[in-house]
Amino acid sequence: MDIEKIQNSLARNELDGWLLYDFHEMNHIALGMLDLPDDIFQTRRLFYFIPVNGRPQKLVHRIEDKNLDHLPGEKTIYLSWQSLDEGLRHILKDSSKIAMEYSPRNSIPYVSLVDAGMVELITSLGKEVISSANLIQEFEACLTDEQIETHHTAAKLVRQFVLNAFDEIHSRIVKCGEINEHAVQHFLMRRFEEHNLITDHPPIVGVNANAGDPHYTPQEHGSAVICQDNLVLIDLWAKLPKKKAVYADITWMGYTGETIPGEYVKSFSVIANARDAAFDLVDGRFKEGKTVEGWEVDDAARGVIESEGFGDKFIHRTGHSIGEEIHANGANMDNLETHDDRRLLNSTCFSIEPGIYTGTYGVRTEIDVLITADGKVQCTGGKPQTEIVKI
Repeated sequence: MDIEKIQNSLARNELDGWLLYDFHEMNHIALGMLDLPDDIFQTRRLFYFIPVNGRPQKLVHRIEDKNLDHLPGEKTIYLSWQSLDEGLRHILKDSSKIAMEYSPRNSIPYVSLVDAGMVELITSLGKEVISSANLIQEFEACLTDEQIETHHTAAKLVRQFVLNAFDEIHSRIVKCGEINEHAVQHFLMRRFEEHNLITDHPPIVGVNANAGDPHYTPQEHGSAVICQDNLVLIDLWAKLPKKKAVYADITWMGYTGETIPGEYVKSFSVIANARDAAFDLVDGRFKEGKTVEGWEVDDAARGVIESEGFGDKFIHRTGHSIGEEIHANGANMDNLETHDDRRLLNSTCFSIEPGIYTGTYGVRTEIDVLITADGKVQCTGGKPQTEIVKI
């Protein structure tokens, strides 16, 4: 843990300190920051306070008083609930504005991990609890050069694999007249294994109406058949099997026929324009040296889709943060499910993935966007899809 870097960030954000708190592993962000040893029991409340100036402060239970010994700072031990209160008064005594994993009105639930009772306890001590959302981004979402390289490698491979899958679909239809969704999914998982990639869930392969379910998963038994003149959606994500490796995540559309129906062509054109509008907003802001927040990116994409009359068919956020986890702890491109007012930062990665879902079919296009350390905005893995692929 880089205490000096955290303190510099606290100063920039005009905060007096960051109180990292956990009980029974409810706050995965705090646990990630604290990097607790694997061999400890962690069953009591623990606190690690990083002030904007001075040494960090630890507050630990007597039974587990060594759990934070791997970190710098002064230790206070509590036993009773009364001594817990006194311990908090002591470690926070010189601070007023305290960052915690909290979000006003639960507006960003991904960082709202401290329970209401604990927030009440801290505020009862005369402290103001501020969301740590933007701090978290700096220390959980910003990527190193080595991490960015792992993302580029994965992005190139998953791009290759989705095109390989379209070739496999074509070959099987020519030879057998059909192939089912699960067989395509299995083909992609074999490609992952052959190229030493890992994933937290098998790819989405959906045909026709199944492409209209954003979280569709084909089953081993009874998955739908892909045959001639079908619309196919493939969404796949994977990363290298290395510590700190970063995911790549893309979605492409294909059609198993020579003449793609006009409604599919129209819908895909709309979402491609929406994707490009979102990308251009981010790119333009960074070139101008201006900030951009996650909700604004969502608005840029959603505005295009609404203007074409498909607003009620775009039923999810425009994109999500990408990191060591496929849904990471940075800003999401969201002004639908949440109002994400976190700033987009240098050295972060996220998806832009607008879609239209009619009930009878669905189309989605997804790219990964990397903001480099020097503020350049890139689409990784190759150029975005511009039209539905004829399989």
